[in-house]
Amino acid sequence: MFRKMRRKQQELTKEETAAVLSRGTSGVLSLAGDDGYPYGVPVSYVYDGEKIYFHCAKSGHKLDAVRRNAKASFCVIDQDQIIPEKYTTGYRSAVVFGQIRIIEDDREKRAAIEKLAVKYAPDDTAANRKNMIDREWNAFCMLEMGIECMTGKEGLELVKKSRPASPKTPQ
Repeated sequence: MFRKMRRKQQELTKEETAAVLSRGTSGVLSLAGDDGYPYGVPVSYVYDGEKIYFHCAKSGHKLDAVRRNAKASFCVIDQDQIIPEKYTTGYRSAVVFGQIRIIEDDREKRAAIEKLAVKYAPDDTAANRKNMIDREWNAFCMLEMGIECMTGKEGLELVKKSRPASPKTPQ
């Protein structure tokens, strides 16, 4: 169902792709927006090794789009180094396809927001984190993206630096 990467030599392993998602702090969530227009929105997120979680307000464009069509893609750029003399960039990114569900269960919602809070404020105390979450509890919604396809890719300039050349077979 999902396309195979055309430039296989640039494809990241599953582990490298997961690392990109773990390191990232923001990405672009793309949904089917109003009147068939694509809707790409920059968002904070947390990847727990299995799913991706986002928070949002209890109403708005994002939720309307998810309710209309749960299919989504999410892109994270891990590196983007301009190499002007070669008219290129050294990039590394990950793209995820999956479906989003609105978390309705309070325990699941709390577990998801805890993951997000720990990612963005790792040195905060559990008590303060709880107070902050409790204060905003009624104002936000949590979304969970199940992962159906996950790929990563890096530019040739990074491939050359990070991967050893394959040994030549003697002739």
